Amino acid sequence: MPSPLNIGLIGAGRIGRVHAANVQRRIPDARIILVADPVEQAARAAADDFGIKFAVAEYQTVLQSPAVDAVVICSATHTHAAIAIAAATAGKHIFCEKPLDFDLAVIDEVLAAVKQSGVKLQMGFNRRFDANFARVRQAVISGEIGAPHLMHLISRDPAPPPPAYIAVSGGMFLDMTIHDFDMARFLLGEEVTEIYAAAGVLVDPAIGAQGDVDSALVTLKFANGAIGVIDNSRRAVYGYDQRVEILGSDGSVSTGNIYPNAATISTGEAIRRDLPLNFFMERYTESYVTEMQSFVAAVRNDTPVPVTGEDARTATALALAARRSFDENRPVKMRE
Repeated sequence: MPSPLNIGLIGAGRIGRVHAANVQRRIPDARIILVADPVEQAARAAADDFGIKFAVAEYQTVLQSPAVDAVVICSATHTHAAIAIAAATAGKHIFCEKPLDFDLAVIDEVLAAVKQSGVKLQMGFNRRFDANFARVRQAVISGEIGAPHLMHLISRDPAPPPPAYIAVSGGMFLDMTIHDFDMARFLLGEEVTEIYAAAGVLVDPAIGAQGDVDSALVTLKFANGAIGVIDNSRRAVYGYDQRVEILGSDGSVSTGNIYPNAATISTGEAIRRDLPLNFFMERYTESYVTEMQSFVAAVRNDTPVPVTGEDARTATALALAARRSFDENRPVKMRE
């Protein structure tokens, strides 16, 4: 039986710890042997908590280790591209959290380095691996609902992030809506040709003070003629709101929110249930496991990764086009 894939984890923050827990506890075909974080205490804590043998401060140590087959990049966003290029040059397969970068030219440099080195690059668009959204895609791709006509994606966070996060996030379209841009392409299996974004600051004036928006409706036109709308808000007081509906010529497919239980309470005054799961860490728990299993399998079996660097580039291009549409108050064609 082949030995497990040896992984180096770069970045031991919130999402890095999620991947560490999943690899060490739920993916027997892989193991993390080295973790790096510029806050060495965070690296040591992850090592202690998840049974990782070595913890260091410098990510270069991970790339220089001949024992490491692949890296999982969960570092600060502005470091993703440089680390990915260095990893490719070092011959390490790469799993990278989104985005690769906010600049398409920089992303192209990463993709060129990956292509030249021959390593695999999988991007962390975990929602593709959610069982509910995967079933929606199957209904569309298989023709089960006929030709898709209209799509409505709802993605609302339970509460806005702090201003310090907004300042380094790239803005809502690049930080939050980017997941929905990827899902729109994934669910319909079509490319977007035109985009129009209406947005505003309706939740938190501090977000507007950073030059960002916190509420948006984004209209998408697809190459096959279908029309989509993405509905975003930084605050849904009832919890994490993640829904989609696609209307086709022969029917529709939809999926709703996930709840902590299926209980319904009925009284003389009201019929109610508990609020949906509160945020992405709870809502998408299983999708994080499945995406990492897919990456490990692609490396071990030398098969294509399911979410490519090109997918990440396209989602970023859509986010940049949405911001241009908002700034210039007009539809933007993607060929621009």
